[in-house]
Amino acid sequence: MSMTRVGHCYTDAASGTVIDVWFPRDNQRIERNCLAKQAGLIKGEIIEVAIEDFSTAPASTEEVYLRLHLLSECAMQPNSMNLDGIFALLQNVAWTSAGPVLPTTVDALRLALVGEAHHLTVFSIDKFPRMVDYVIPPGVRIADADRVRLGAHLAPGTTVMHEGFVNFNAGSLGECMIEGRVTPGVVVGAKSDVGAGSSIMGTLSGGGKQVNAIGERSLLGANAGIGISLGDDSIVEAGLYVTAGTKVRLPDGKVVSARELSGAPGLLFRRNSQTGCVEALPTDSSRWGGINTTLHSND
Repeated sequence: MSMTRVGHCYTDAASGTVIDVWFPRDNQRIERNCLAKQAGLIKGEIIEVAIEDFSTAPASTEEVYLRLHLLSECAMQPNSMNLDGIFALLQNVAWTSAGPVLPTTVDALRLALVGEAHHLTVFSIDKFPRMVDYVIPPGVRIADADRVRLGAHLAPGTTVMHEGFVNFNAGSLGECMIEGRVTPGVVVGAKSDVGAGSSIMGTLSGGGKQVNAIGERSLLGANAGIGISLGDDSIVEAGLYVTAGTKVRLPDGKVVSARELSGAPGLLFRRNSQTGCVEALPTDSSRWGGINTTLHSND
């Protein structure tokens, strides 16, 4: 698969360093403008970026931005392309109300705005911008835009509540509710709920290679977590963190490591309140009732 897209690139005026690239969905040649550009601190130009093979690592900042756009446009799914080395290709950027600039340029930008009716706000200093400033996915609710990075994949019908967080190369494959943390490499199946304060181990922290996921019609309870994949029609009770090495007692009394149950459907993971041991019992998604379609409607 090969692709060529037209985008608008901002570069630092002094060093020529690429700061960001925006790729319009309809591939039009659209210029952007901002106060940082008017002040001469950054420059803008229309560019074309071609990717011949998505299985090879990106070779430029411009190419990284195109890959992140394709994920957020849901044109490609998480884990479907090579993203090796992207941190080295992305600059640390001050994302401000006057436009993106290098962090070392913020004071110069503030000085340049003295005569403008504008109060400069620095939203973040990070390698990744907010997704909604570049891509607006259809049929999606996002309560706090700061908590969804460019490169997040949000399928129509997804709701990300205020405490939800979706990183790049991660997200939903269908209608779902996200109130916890969805980390790089992780995908959430349709009709599933990532409960408030919960988290899913990704592939970055600690150098882990295991790609975890949540299946369809499943619930990761509030303040719970998983270091394994949760299969279809499964539940992790509130407050329980199941890592790959967690010892789990099965209904027949056998004790196994949770990694042996990774991706298995129809399981309820809970901690026995009397013995303290973690148990896995047969269950189905009707035990928790599924997503409240009226409350979470995105129409």
